[in-house]
Amino acid sequence: MGEFPLLFVFSLLFSILPISPARDGIALNDTLQEDETIISSGGIFEMGYFSPNNSLNRYVGIWYKKIPVKTVVWVANREVPLSANASSVVLRIINLSQLALLSDNNDVIWFANMSLSRSVQNPVLQLLDSGNLVVRDGGDLNPENFFWQSFDHPTDTLLPGMKVGFVTGHEVYLTAWKSDDNPAPAEYSVHIDNTGYPQGFVMNGMAVTYRSGPWNGVRWSGVPMMDKNPIYTYALVINKHEVYTSYSLNNNSIISILVLTNTGFIERLVWVGGMKNWITFGKFPTDSCDMYRACGANGICNIYNFPICGCLDKFLPRNQEAWNIADYSGGCVRRRGLHCNNGTDIFVKYPGIKLPDTKYSWYDETMTLQECEQVCLKNCSCTAYSRLDIRNGGSGCLLWFGDLIDIRKLSDRGQDIYIRLASSELDKNTTHGFLNGSKRKHGNKSELLAASLSSVMGLILVGLSLMFCLWRKKTEVLHDHEFELPIFDFPTIARATNNFSADNKLGQGGFGPVYKGVLENGQEIAVKRLSKASVQGIDELKNEVIFIAKLQHRNLVSLLGCCIQREEQMLIYEYMPNRSLDLFIFDHEKKKLLDWPKRFNIINGIARGLMYLHQDSRLRIIHRDLKASNVLLDIDMNPKISDFGLARSVGGDETGADTSRVVGTHGYMSPEYAVLGIFSIKSDVFSFGVSLLEIVSGMRNKGFSLKDQYHTLLGHAWKLHGDGRSAELVDEHIVAEPDDLSQVLRSIHVGLLCVQQYPDDRPTMSEVVQMLTHDAVLPEPKEPGFFTGRPLSASTQASSSSSTQPAACSINEVSLSLVDPR
Repeated sequence: MGEFPLLFVFSLLFSILPISPARDGIALNDTLQEDETIISSGGIFEMGYFSPNNSLNRYVGIWYKKIPVKTVVWVANREVPLSANASSVVLRIINLSQLALLSDNNDVIWFANMSLSRSVQNPVLQLLDSGNLVVRDGGDLNPENFFWQSFDHPTDTLLPGMKVGFVTGHEVYLTAWKSDDNPAPAEYSVHIDNTGYPQGFVMNGMAVTYRSGPWNGVRWSGVPMMDKNPIYTYALVINKHEVYTSYSLNNNSIISILVLTNTGFIERLVWVGGMKNWITFGKFPTDSCDMYRACGANGICNIYNFPICGCLDKFLPRNQEAWNIADYSGGCVRRRGLHCNNGTDIFVKYPGIKLPDTKYSWYDETMTLQECEQVCLKNCSCTAYSRLDIRNGGSGCLLWFGDLIDIRKLSDRGQDIYIRLASSELDKNTTHGFLNGSKRKHGNKSELLAASLSSVMGLILVGLSLMFCLWRKKTEVLHDHEFELPIFDFPTIARATNNFSADNKLGQGGFGPVYKGVLENGQEIAVKRLSKASVQGIDELKNEVIFIAKLQHRNLVSLLGCCIQREEQMLIYEYMPNRSLDLFIFDHEKKKLLDWPKRFNIINGIARGLMYLHQDSRLRIIHRDLKASNVLLDIDMNPKISDFGLARSVGGDETGADTSRVVGTHGYMSPEYAVLGIFSIKSDVFSFGVSLLEIVSGMRNKGFSLKDQYHTLLGHAWKLHGDGRSAELVDEHIVAEPDDLSQVLRSIHVGLLCVQQYPDDRPTMSEVVQMLTHDAVLPEPKEPGFFTGRPLSASTQASSSSSTQPAACSINEVSLSLVDPR
């Protein structure tokens, strides 16, 4: 009888205590062993160790718990698999700041850094029902306060609620598995491009293979099947800090995912329980017309035609012989050239298409279609416009600059675009354009009257533009394209600058002074006034007009107009309130205002601006004088490249040239240019690398001095990198979060790749942009150019065809011209 009370107590305890459910995470001192899993609280997802298909390698991953077909949606150690004969491993949190996969002797096999903004004593790993693996503070009552999450580092699968794009300071993108047996990253990836108006890209390495079309308020405009459906709803979020897309499921009982396959297709998969299998609900690219740039510039693809490629109406093949043998890469050109300065260009409507590539475009959500037309008409670089936001009944203005890329005919839910043509293309019966094979539409009297008035106004403007057009050298006119530049009268500019008051003077260049001004409508401007004593300035001023008037990019300064009256010759620019970058990074007090996110944004902006000049503008332009003082900062500290007075263009597929007149600034010129007069896009890459290292370090390359044999910032940075001490280069005023440090060090690495001695070793700017925003392994940099402040190395001189020593260079910040004695 004495045992009865004790047995009763135990029975009572077991009846009261709940049976412990499967755990959904691990705590600080806990581990996930090879034979264990964790399961989300609702039993939807499971995490553990797995081997894909026929592979003997093992990985840590997440898959659907209740689906009998094992569907892995995320892999941790995708680049460092565990072999079949590997010793036992565990997953755990170490050092309060890292999620790590450890071997039995505590070697780190894989780890994920966490961004800790405060001290955390109780970090826990938790698998959520969304499929998101998160690390949070176990004592934090806010369940959404994550220090790290797998949703920020996806593999090949986009789950509901996951974001793709630019999120919290870094890019989130998908990468395909190499094969069904190997989850390592393949060449195919999915990105949101926000260079212009946002659109989705599938890329194979650096090459675009598919484009979604721009977002139109409801869906990606090139994907009609994304219209309202019972399964999912897409969204695009654009704000000051983020640009990303995501989707949500309309019915929680449905299981649907988006997967990037190892063959480069995006598939929408839906699980059908009755069939016990996934079915493909959609697949992109859908056909040959979905392949990026299938028909070249200004070409149009129609999958129902044979051949599928044609030219837009009023356009002709650029190379008819190539076109005849089905080589459409050259695209099409206008049948009749534009005459923008005459004001006689018109816009013709082309209906039912997938809108062109918006990589270099401009958007305003408030403008009407009529206002959109007027804005485009006033800018000779503008070649087309469209209304975009169909959700709001057709509001919003989207402008295109340059050639129109990647257009296809959409038989259902295509959109309209208005393309700029010469007025001579307007015949008696039509005011609307049409696609090849489509029916002509007749315009009404008001449209004809508007077109006539536009032509008359254009003739009036001819006289005003004539003097300006005489500036242009015949050899520098690109085909028959002209540009229009608003002309300001001298009294207007004099009033705006308070009669060129010394108080309004912003600076001085080789061309003359620059003044701040305010127009009568309140718009702030910067006025570059040619000095009467300037000899070099007239050439620089002409260069500015020739190049900047044709360029449109968010990271290039905008030219608003000119003033030419008697001896006065001035250019009018947008005013940049924060002036130039060098005033911040080299100033002991002002540099404190530039934290790492701001500096990284500046680095990225400069890189994208240069990429546009080298690769995507209608002219291939080499700046030749990129430096911190020629990078201007707007009110939000966004960078804009300025001063194209020394720029040169190269034609066709050329990427460089040589000259007997070396121009540029000491400390930023590449060795081959300063010594041999050979300039190329790689010369600009070198200058960018110098600027990048200056931004990170807060030190000038020119005049740099340390008590060792390295007398340039470049040499010092290279030495630190080789010793594994790159962090010592970082400006002491940069307070980088732990998560930012790898980005800082990666930027230094990219900078060193840009300043390598030989041009062929340097990356292109498009490669630089990818390196800065992606986490791929970088090659080791070779010795940088040491020409600044000392002769070139002996090996460099021996490899050169010339024994010429570096020409003497000025050590001030003024751009200089040097005659190379070759």
